[in-house]
Amino acid sequence: MTSRPPRESLAQILGGRRGAIDASIPPAAFVLGWLIAGQSIAWGAGVAIGVAVLLGAYRVARGDKARAVVVSLAAVIAAALIALHTGRAEDFFLIQLLSNVASALLWAASIVVRWPLLGVVVGLVIGQKTRWRRDPALLRAYSRASWVWVFLQYTLRVVVYGSLWWSGQVVALGIARTVLSWPLVAVTVAVSGWVLYRTLPPEHPGLRVVEENGDPSDSEPDGLPRT
Repeated sequence: MTSRPPRESLAQILGGRRGAIDASIPPAAFVLGWLIAGQSIAWGAGVAIGVAVLLGAYRVARGDKARAVVVSLAAVIAAALIALHTGRAEDFFLIQLLSNVASALLWAASIVVRWPLLGVVVGLVIGQKTRWRRDPALLRAYSRASWVWVFLQYTLRVVVYGSLWWSGQVVALGIARTVLSWPLVAVTVAVSGWVLYRTLPPEHPGLRVVEENGDPSDSEPDGLPRT
């Protein structure tokens, strides 16, 4: 009798540490430049954009996709322009705040309509596309695990960023932007992975195997079976 291979962790499947770390560097550079130049938004914006350009050039030289680098650079430039336009240094973080509001709403809506985004992301990464929706156990597990992303990552960021932005705490925003990047992503992936595999039946073969033994409509949006 052959033993079943151990299930892959969600962290092994998703990865993504480098992107999260890279995203936290330009905001930290903005705060540093802003402080060193006597709270000059122009200097902070210039330092952030310069660091983003250097980081992007390094990533392209390392073989990363140019499109992803351009999108990251555009986000930094947009954040800098907003801060320069309003004259409020904390507004450099406004895009990040609003994007997390949008993400929380989008992830919650995806669960309600039974297209949990965690399943969509994992399905694309492992080449499964949307076949996982044919497996009620996977649909239920992805739905429950997606709530972890809604509350532990996006809602938490909205609360922290929102309160600091409202009170104009620029340095604290820079620190929070770093702490709530990769460290929070790592915790979210770990917790959602635990929820995911706890929800799957013990006999289920794992995320890469779809057991088409039911209909997606057999599960409620929150992952609970219908009664």
